[in-house]
Amino acid sequence: MMTAMKNAPVTAKIRLYVEHPLGKGQTVPLTPAQAHYLFAVMRQEAGAQVLLFNGRDGEWRAEVAGAAKKSGTLACLAQTRPQQMPPDLWLLFAPIKKARTDFIVEKAAELGAARICPVQTDFTNSERIRRDRLQAHAIEAAEQCGGTYVPPVDDLQKLGSLLDGWNSARQILFCDETLADRPAGALPGTPGPWAILIGPEGGFSAPERARLAALPFAHATRLGPRILRADTAAVAALTLWQARLGDWR
Repeated sequence: MMTAMKNAPVTAKIRLYVEHPLGKGQTVPLTPAQAHYLFAVMRQEAGAQVLLFNGRDGEWRAEVAGAAKKSGTLACLAQTRPQQMPPDLWLLFAPIKKARTDFIVEKAAELGAARICPVQTDFTNSERIRRDRLQAHAIEAAEQCGGTYVPPVDDLQKLGSLLDGWNSARQILFCDETLADRPAGALPGTPGPWAILIGPEGGFSAPERARLAALPFAHATRLGPRILRADTAAVAALTLWQARLGDWR
């Protein structure tokens, strides 16, 4: 029994997102926060193995080569998973209460959004966000769900300004709560880059809805017969799009 345990392969359960290039034999420095997490919180020591990804080079198994209180180095051993990029899908959403905005960002990262774009609408309650905090939530979600890509989180920008400079090649799936009591329509099936737009708790204003309706690349859709909360609507829309046009097919 003791011999079998001694010869059992080393498994790595901790995953970390790093910005450093990854490759066989590559040495990767840890940030002070990562060193604290690995050595003070998770009690890892030299020789322990972790999984690394940087959004470009896939996932790599690495070994702790040096451990200190506020620093450390890892050495890449072998690639464990190739890079998996998400489909070209952006999530545009109006920020809501802090915890529920965090939830939207986390689930967008898990469900395969390529970019996360907070937008200020006429009825948006929150006038500013902590982009760095939301980016950290996206990183944590990718670390926990086995992803090899972290979607960038943009700064908050006004919906009107965003539409002014919009590339018409990217279609918009506009989730319109006023369509909830109407018969279900077919989800547009045209391939290419897409964006999903989720409104605030108070919905879109009449001028916003009219502007979106006039855009040839914007497609209004319903998310079932019930009006959903903004965080629920984001998850529902991402799921529908991935099943119909994304990499779940």
